[in-house]
Amino acid sequence: MKFLWFRCDIIITSTALAVAVIAVALAGFLIKKELDDSDNTERHCRMTDEALSSLERFKSENHTAFVLGYSGEVGKALVEELNQLKVFKRVVLIGRRQVPLSVGPEFEQRVVDFENLDDHKDAFKDLDMGFCCLGTTRGKSGVPGFIRVDHDYVLLSAEIAKAHSCKHFSLVSSQGANKNSSFLYPRTKGQVEEALKVMHFDRLSIYRPGLLMVDRQESRPMEATLRTLLRPVSYFFPTAVTTPVKVMALAMINNGMVAGDKVEVYDNKAIHQLSGISKGCPMKRSASAPESTKTK
Repeated sequence: MKFLWFRCDIIITSTALAVAVIAVALAGFLIKKELDDSDNTERHCRMTDEALSSLERFKSENHTAFVLGYSGEVGKALVEELNQLKVFKRVVLIGRRQVPLSVGPEFEQRVVDFENLDDHKDAFKDLDMGFCCLGTTRGKSGVPGFIRVDHDYVLLSAEIAKAHSCKHFSLVSSQGANKNSSFLYPRTKGQVEEALKVMHFDRLSIYRPGLLMVDRQESRPMEATLRTLLRPVSYFFPTAVTTPVKVMALAMINNGMVAGDKVEVYDNKAIHQLSGISKGCPMKRSASAPESTKTK
């Protein structure tokens, strides 16, 4: 069959074959990503189990923490889990505006001007653990705005926190972070990671999640389309390329409750393993675990 000068039978057959080859190759890639263990899989899974068993002990030690970027999607998930687990005696939520929240009395919101953060140093005072979920996009803020938020605000906050007794700093970074990258986003993330390493916190935890799975209130059409396309992938290959925000939040909390290395970088697979609710570890949460940490 011909249409104009095209041989439709050849074109359709060739296209179908090409699509089939791509689909097989993609499936093979996802299967490999799903089945491959991250470095230190056994250790990460053991840390998750230790976090559960040490929950009450950790609470009794009256730790304090702050959360940067608590109005973003990861930050909101983190606050929700912290509110349910009650692991910290005091949690200071540091941000640019007051946000309506239904949380316990241990939470306190502090409104700061990140352009003049030196004027708000007391917001970081006497907090021994910090969770940084700050971030924006180039599309939303432009290149200067993106660098200011994802680089400048993060590093200035970390410097002030370090000077005010923060011992463990946790950063939500990105897959592919590389200070030498030709692309703005991974280069900026990589530069931040490297700068944090030379601040010499007692402990620095860097998380490089996959595509964050969440129904954002903020409009990001391209990201929303990609998440929609990846929902079936995340169901069949949950630890391969995606990270639900609840998994991200629980990984950060669990890791904070147990001993770790001075500098540690967790990839997507490790994040799933640390969360305790993912298929990343063979173990299951016990029936005595807090409701928010049980395997669904």
